[in-house]
Amino acid sequence: MQQRFLGATGLKVSRMGLGTMTWGRDTDEHEARDQLVAFVEAGGTLVDTAAGYTDGDSERLLGSLLGDVVAREDVVISTKAGISRRTGERVTDVSRGNLIRSLDDSLRRLGVGHVDLWQVHTWMDDIPLEETLSALDFAVSTGRAAYVGVSNYTGWQAARAATWQRAVPGRARIASDQVEYSLLNRTAERELVPAAAALGLGLLPWSPLGRGVLTGKYRTGTPADSRAASPHFSNFVGRFLDDRSQRVVEAVARAADGLGWSLVEVALAWVRDRPGVVAPIVGARTAAQLRGSLLAEECELPAEIIQALDDVSED
Repeated sequence: MQQRFLGATGLKVSRMGLGTMTWGRDTDEHEARDQLVAFVEAGGTLVDTAAGYTDGDSERLLGSLLGDVVAREDVVISTKAGISRRTGERVTDVSRGNLIRSLDDSLRRLGVGHVDLWQVHTWMDDIPLEETLSALDFAVSTGRAAYVGVSNYTGWQAARAATWQRAVPGRARIASDQVEYSLLNRTAERELVPAAAALGLGLLPWSPLGRGVLTGKYRTGTPADSRAASPHFSNFVGRFLDDRSQRVVEAVARAADGLGWSLVEVALAWVRDRPGVVAPIVGARTAAQLRGSLLAEECELPAEIIQALDDVSED
């Protein structure tokens, strides 16, 4: 798998990342093991998790596989802090104290001395940005994280954070912004893509398959074993089960038929090669699904197909 630099840093990552949001709940230890092996054997390095994924079980499961299934030095570990469900409901807290405590807990669950990329999981209006960013400085200066980034920041939010960090020598530079980006959600292109280009941020798209809709599995209904049928993800997926999304999916299907590819390969190749994108983060319930996604590594979309997909997916 090809490697790319993460923004304007010296950190190289595979141009596709492995997402672990469902590890420890919908993806058990055996499937997680098979996924990690398949990903690394394909040349993948970037493995993404978060303190808030399955109440820390995602990190815990990944940590149990490091050293046993793959060597620590063969993967780039990316995690996030600032969102949890410790009360049963979503709780956001990007205060300095909470972020640092969360990072230490992540390191313990992962069983590592440092992570390669640590990200603030979300923006909060009611906590001063400079307080949040000071936690990133602390993480780098103490060796807990090699690089830092943000997640789900809009263009102006990412620009403000990156500019603040560049204003004084010694602050930890923002390396990346992890945001939703796919043929079904191109909001990042309005502000974030140009801001990232100007400030040297690499983009890490999450849900590059449009919350699973771009796989084509919902073209004729909702499969019983799909995320849309799951109590955890029905509302999450339902946002893209509308007429506009259907038109985009059908266009992806026509492109796939013409090229002899799968819908997954078309959708991933499109977002992977957008300006500013470093690595789409691909999650899968099974190793078989992941292997299908990894086939996109060999795919390069023709310019005319890219233009057609651009046209049909414009907001």
